[in-house]
Amino acid sequence: MCGIAGIFNIENAQILIAEILFATQHRGQESCGIASRDNRGNIHCHKGMGLVKNVLTPKILEKHRSDTAIGHVRYPTAGKSDPVNSQPHKIELPEGPHIAVCSNGDIINYNELRTWLENDYGYTFKSDNDGELIGRLIAFHLSTNKMSIEDAIYETQQQLKGAFSSIIIYRDLMFAFRDPHGFRPYVLGHINYDGEGEIPSDGVVLASESCAFGITGSKMIRELEPGEIIRLEKHMPLKVVKVSPKKKQHCVFELIYFSRPDVITFDEKVYDVRKKIGHVLADYDKDMNFNEDTVICSVPDSSNFVALGYAEKSRGSFDMGLLRNHYVGRTFTKPDQKQRDEGVRHKFNPLPDFFDGKTVVLVDDSVVRGTTLRKIIRMIKSAGAKEIHVRIGSPKVIGSCYYGIDTPTRKELIASKKTSAEICAFLEATSLKYFKVDDFKKVLHKPENFCYACFNLNYIYAPENFISKVNLVENR
Repeated sequence: MCGIAGIFNIENAQILIAEILFATQHRGQESCGIASRDNRGNIHCHKGMGLVKNVLTPKILEKHRSDTAIGHVRYPTAGKSDPVNSQPHKIELPEGPHIAVCSNGDIINYNELRTWLENDYGYTFKSDNDGELIGRLIAFHLSTNKMSIEDAIYETQQQLKGAFSSIIIYRDLMFAFRDPHGFRPYVLGHINYDGEGEIPSDGVVLASESCAFGITGSKMIRELEPGEIIRLEKHMPLKVVKVSPKKKQHCVFELIYFSRPDVITFDEKVYDVRKKIGHVLADYDKDMNFNEDTVICSVPDSSNFVALGYAEKSRGSFDMGLLRNHYVGRTFTKPDQKQRDEGVRHKFNPLPDFFDGKTVVLVDDSVVRGTTLRKIIRMIKSAGAKEIHVRIGSPKVIGSCYYGIDTPTRKELIASKKTSAEICAFLEATSLKYFKVDDFKKVLHKPENFCYACFNLNYIYAPENFISKVNLVENR
């Protein structure tokens, strides 16, 4: 999971890119970067480790003054946590000019394609990042196969297996394209389009989430279609080059955890989905007795609306018993367990005397490894809670994700090796209930368009296709 941004032919594009990346910082806090095109056609790239406000400073942005730019925030799923793997990538072409590329997702046949380019054609890679592979495949088809840029992108799109929402700058053009299953979100907006006639390329805004549009003064037009390729050229209408969709496999975890609650993702209002999940969870507890000592509490922030929905349906008392330090990033997206544990200690704090003698219904969005939630439960117990009933706004995570979430091996997933009773004991909770996979039919408009592989192991690609990707990640 990462965040991407694109601005085409808008004055001070570099400022808007930084604003979009700041709005989507929740999608990646490890590194970020920007690539821009100057009026002579040269591409300039700057990227580094850290948050947007620290890497893309006013001084850096002034050096990238342009009307066309792309940007990226990274949450590492493959490749080391270092500046080389940050995006965007600048790809050199023998005949010039260069390509700038950034992408969100994970390519499961990365190792196969990279080895082919290295061994058969002598390509050299600077990083272990999927975005660079996408750029070098496009460069290969341009330079070696002498394809047009549109055909080079399409051929690359057909070779890749996995998730990718991508943007490239090439000459004075910008292209946006998406994997045929539409795993990761990708939305298109415009700075001044009034909805009449063809969409002008000038003024197009591209992003992972619709929260990018309000901050840039633009309006959401639509989601990119799975398998779609669009071309942006100055003073020309937006052109759909090709659309080659397959069965939709939108990541349901985007709605549960990753996306901001104020956005529309996969044509779903995220906050509304989360509240409906809470309603269903409350239906599981119709026999639970609520009294004046019972409080419904969320693990902020991604489960806030789930807890609100639970309280609405159950007519229980909702309150914010845990305070979150918003200067600490998301603990799930930390690259290792030690950093996740340290993040929990720094991130949450119980209100003084709030939990003393209370029966707590603690609502969280998911349980992946279980270690974070156990620390929170211990914290609440030490603050005086009498009972803690845990309600989870997602099904059990029993399978690894190979499309952009950091669960590369099943051994990390507590639900893949423990029963619900064993998980409850590990968490040191009074009781534990999960949201059920089948109940997504109650909360999603088109549940058949989503991927539930991490909950039911029904992968769209055969599991043997993952082996080379996992081996590459573990060996590099």
